[in-house]
Amino acid sequence: MPGTTSPESSSPSGQAPEPWRITLGELDEKMGVQIVEQSAERVVATMPVEGNRQSFGLLHGGASLAVGEAVGSWAAVIHASSMGRSAVGVDVSATHHRSTTSGTVTITATAISLGRTMTSHEVVITDEQDRRLCTLRITNLIVDRAVDRK
Repeated sequence: MPGTTSPESSSPSGQAPEPWRITLGELDEKMGVQIVEQSAERVVATMPVEGNRQSFGLLHGGASLAVGEAVGSWAAVIHASSMGRSAVGVDVSATHHRSTTSGTVTITATAISLGRTMTSHEVVITDEQDRRLCTLRITNLIVDRAVDRK
């Protein structure tokens, strides 16, 4: 799930809460993820293939799943934060279409449904030639924010 920053339940002026801003987690940083665009409707990020390859030199399928889940979840948390809530992943599935051995991949999460209790996003991972490498679908449940348990 997304970083540790929680959405605020309301602003001091009583207006709608400020949308959550993406905070990279430890794995995201290790994978070299960079945020390009962020909103509930669309989150775009990039990730280098180098450092995220499996033993045969191909982009690791697990890396695709990890980054795809993160990007889709970030979009869901941005949406939930507009209601003073958060989001947790309940389902993710992926289809690997092709792979790549070098360069940078682009990860784009696009909203399918932004509800009050659930969100769905399609996440598409493409290579530098805009070829589709992987398609994910992620569903997140909108929940009340947990009390800080530190």
